[in-house]
Amino acid sequence: LGLLYQEYRDKSTRQEIETRRLQDSQTDPEESSPSEETPSEAEPASTTESKAPPQISLLRNSNSRFNLWQDLPEIRSSGVLSILQPDEIKLQEAMFELVTSEASYYKSLNLLVSHFMENERLKKILHQSEAHILFSNVLDVMAVSERFLLDLEQRVEENIVISDVCDIVYQHTVNHFSVYITYVSNQTYQERAYKQLLQDKPAFREVISQLELDPKCKGLSFSSFLILPFQRITRLKLLVQNILKKVEEKSDRETTALDAHKELETVVKACNEGVRKMSRTEQMISIQKKLEFKIKSVPIISHSRWLLKQGELQQMNGPKTSRTLRTKKLFREIYLFLFNDLLVICRQIPGDKYQVFDSAPRGLLRVEELEDQGQSLANVFILRLLENADDREASYMLKASSQSEMKRWMISLAPNRRTKFVSFTSRLVDCPQIQCVHPYVAQQPDELSLELADVLNILDKTDDGWIFGERLHDQERGWFPSSMGEEILNPKIRAQNLKECFRVHKSDDSQRRKLGSRNRQ
Repeated sequence: LGLLYQEYRDKSTRQEIETRRLQDSQTDPEESSPSEETPSEAEPASTTESKAPPQISLLRNSNSRFNLWQDLPEIRSSGVLSILQPDEIKLQEAMFELVTSEASYYKSLNLLVSHFMENERLKKILHQSEAHILFSNVLDVMAVSERFLLDLEQRVEENIVISDVCDIVYQHTVNHFSVYITYVSNQTYQERAYKQLLQDKPAFREVISQLELDPKCKGLSFSSFLILPFQRITRLKLLVQNILKKVEEKSDRETTALDAHKELETVVKACNEGVRKMSRTEQMISIQKKLEFKIKSVPIISHSRWLLKQGELQQMNGPKTSRTLRTKKLFREIYLFLFNDLLVICRQIPGDKYQVFDSAPRGLLRVEELEDQGQSLANVFILRLLENADDREASYMLKASSQSEMKRWMISLAPNRRTKFVSFTSRLVDCPQIQCVHPYVAQQPDELSLELADVLNILDKTDDGWIFGERLHDQERGWFPSSMGEEILNPKIRAQNLKECFRVHKSDDSQRRKLGSRNRQ
């Protein structure tokens, strides 16, 4: 393909956004977008019958650009478009995109290896251990992609109408895609090593800059090549989801798509856990060193514990009768460390230390928002510890710096508390939805990183521009700026998105039961 994967992926997701925008503006979501208009008057034909199909040359042609399956000369000249039903053509497009995007991805991986990793000047600058951390097992990843692509190409060339690709995805995911877990789990080390090399080795910085300027890279950075495997394994799952939404229900192709999706989801989860594990362990060690216990010491470091949120809040002082006092002395600063299973309440002391004066299991926390009681009590909420460090109930009146910060704390402290909008697991409620039109990288543990074209249910929102959302394709939850997305206004499109989501996850009943209650922060 003429496009590098970074370009292909960007073009594909932006096309997805525009298609959804067009559908959202229509009254009937079933109306086809211009790119999907196809003849429909003919009788449907078997998807496996075809006369001596011409070879699909797209994958061999380096000058090819971003193409649709139905736009290929071989397809147009075959007359097959006048035979297939529109739904089958949409399915062909979805399968074809999986194949062509893999070709583009392989091209970018090949450039990472041949242009950067095997550059002689770079080899002389980098110590063997530095090169290993920087490039990890990318050669294994590229070999797996090549084998996968060859099988996909062979399937495309068997018949002008693609029979299936998800069976191939399934086999390769089960047998070969573990290399992705190894690569992605190294990401934290990789990022750190890259920053350190840029800082400590001017020669490395100079060579990388020169290599990035090469026309082959099309203005793309070295780091955009390093992150390719993680982006690809995530995108591959979404491409299989797209196929799954288009296959006929209760068919063999639905079964293979569900199987492939389930295995890909397992790999993606393992990749995510691999990335989180190291950073979480280091973070817990750092926090442990900063804490001094005024109460009975609580062991902080645990393999099953991680930080959800930390930050400063204002605690109200004095008896309840003093609430009406209009003075800043009414509040004093406290600092909270909230873990997935524990809350630690501290006061900051000199030397970047924190003195712990109370704690409670996260499951024994309750929150309550105060009604509007004037400016001095704006953004104030009650935190109740049903059983604190002294084995008794305790209450704290806390003030946040903004409405969004108050809501973020309340949802983090009590994740099962009802949000403004009901979660999408209730079929009866038309939950607001938003699609991402600008990528976003989470800055805090309670935030959610967004990719272009992600669709999310809006569970809560604030007046100062933040949304608490639940992404449809993986049910991950978190906060993000409302400026990152566009709300989906057409109720039929929202209903269609939910229907497709339920279909994708219908093979895993246990997961479906947990969708509404599990907080995956």
